[in-house]
Formats: sequence, structure tokens, C-alpha cells
Amino acid sequence: MRSEALHNPISQDKKSVLVSGANGFVGTALCAELLRSGQSVRAAVRSATTQVVNAQNVSVGEINGETDWTNALFNTKTVIHLAARVHVMKDNSEYPLKASRIVNVDGTLNLARQAAKAGVQRFIFISSIKVNGEGTRLGKPYTAEDEPAPLDPYGISKHEAEVGLLQLATETGMEVVILRPTLIYGPGVKGNFQTMLRCLEMGIPLPLGAIYNKRSFIALDNLVNLIIICMAHPAAANQTFLASDGEDLSTTELLKHLGKALDKPAKLIPLPVCVLKLVANLMGRGDVAQRLCDSLQVDISKTQDLLEWNPLVSVDDGLRKTALNFLQSS
Repeated sequence: MRSEALHNPISQDKKSVLVSGANGFVGTALCAELLRSGQSVRAAVRSATTQVVNAQNVSVGEINGETDWTNALFNTKTVIHLAARVHVMKDNSEYPLKASRIVNVDGTLNLARQAAKAGVQRFIFISSIKVNGEGTRLGKPYTAEDEPAPLDPYGISKHEAEVGLLQLATETGMEVVILRPTLIYGPGVKGNFQTMLRCLEMGIPLPLGAIYNKRSFIALDNLVNLIIICMAHPAAANQTFLASDGEDLSTTELLKHLGKALDKPAKLIPLPVCVLKLVANLMGRGDVAQRLCDSLQVDISKTQDLLEWNPLVSVDDGLRKTALNFLQSS
């Protein structure tokens, strides 16, 4: 299906930034910041019922190996590819890896090939730390040079897309930038992060007061800022970068910081990790306990050094902004 331009035609003399997944958690914030900075933004959305304010919205339908990006790519200098089949906790697909590959591999490489043909100069791919793996030993963070070790369909498909993109860059000359963010939080965050906020706001005691792991996170503002840096920085071309706030927290510390941000001190019970994991496994929630108790740290020194970048906001500022938005939306 040919992509369909919905409104706000782009001027012929100003090249656009195409953002796929533009109406998502990251995409909405990214488009807003790009527009504030004076960029001409083309927002790729799945259907005409979804609109990104002040951008030229282009309906592309389902993203797969057959998607026609012709209208979306017209007069485009940079593509920022956010759209993906995301990590699914309880995947009901008969073949989860196949379903992930259709969007994350076939869909990504199809867009990239069309982008290269259309003369796009730089393609920024938002991948995932899951390409590196599911966890680290305490004090032994992942680096961008580590051998990838993805385990689930999402991580595997993201890695396969990365490999294909770098090969395409070699063949076509289009520059590719790969970003692997850790867990992203910020205003409007959903999933487990939102659940933690809700439990803390309600004053529910949590058996998470004795967890001494370390995990890396990234505030939405920091990720958006890093993406924008990658649009033009010459050292970003054909590189892979890990993305985090540069401040690691244990699960216990995170909950205490969130409680402070909510002005609702966290009620934490110091249950030993071995007991917590045993109970979680008996309840069939061992995967949740793993994420809560195990470490996942990243080393962003390459990102900082090559791009001359430092996180825009601190963890505390990012958490305060997230908490305020949660309270205002509740």
C-alpha cells in the first residue's frame, strides 16, 4: 500500500526528518522537540485516525517488508526509525520470533533500502539493550563493543536488523546510527514503571526493601536529546551507542527515589532476594523477579566521548517529572 500524506505539505526547499512510530511514547516527545527546534517533521503513523500536532502526518499502514514509504520519504534528509513490534510479556503469537521479524527486521530493512534509494543521508535506528542480553554481573556493565547475546524474540530481531542495516550502509553509503537504550521512563510511561508509581501512590507495602542490584535507566528527555545529537554529529556515522542516564540504581533505591518524587515515602519490606525469587517462581512470575532483582548496567563512555554528550537531566529530575505527570494524569 502506498503511503498517504494527510496534511501540512512540506516546502520543497527544506528537507524533512521522517519519524516512524511518531505517535508512540518516544515518538511523541521526539517530534515535539524537533518541531520546537524548527525542524520540518514528517510523522509516519499507522492510520489516518492518528495525528501528530504540527507535523506532516503520513499514513503508512502496517509495517513489514512490503510497506511503501514513497510519500513518507519524499525530500527527506534523515530517518529516525522508532516503530517496532515491542517486547511482549505474554506473547500469544504462535511464532513470536517470526512475528517480531516481520516488523523489526523485514519492516526496518525495507524502509532503509527505500530510504537509501531516495537519497536519505542518515538513518537512525532505535534498537534495544536486549541486543546485548538480559543482565549483567554487578559492576560489569555492557559496552557497545560486547558480543551481542540476545535471548528473546524482540532482542534477536533487533540484532538481526542492526546487522542488516550496517551491511546496507556499506553497500549504499547511507549513514546508519544505532542506539540501544535501557529502560526508558518519563511522562506517560506505561508498563511496570507505571505499576510501581501506582503502588507507591496508593501506599501499598512492597517486599522490595533488600535488593542490592544495579540497573541503568534513561529518562525520555535524555534519549530525545541523544537522538537529536545523532542526527548531525559526524562521529555518529555507522556507530552503535548504548544509552542511559549514567546513574545506576538498585530496585530499592529506585522505589525510594520515586516515593520521594511522589511525596509518598516508599513502604518497603526487606524480604531476602532468595525468598522473593522463590515466591515469584511459585506464582509463575519468575521473569518479573529477575528484572527486579538482577543487575543490568551499561557503560556509556563511548557515547559520551565520541558524541561529546552528557545526559541532559539527572535521574532525580527525570523521576520528578515522571511522577508529576503521573499525579496530574491520575
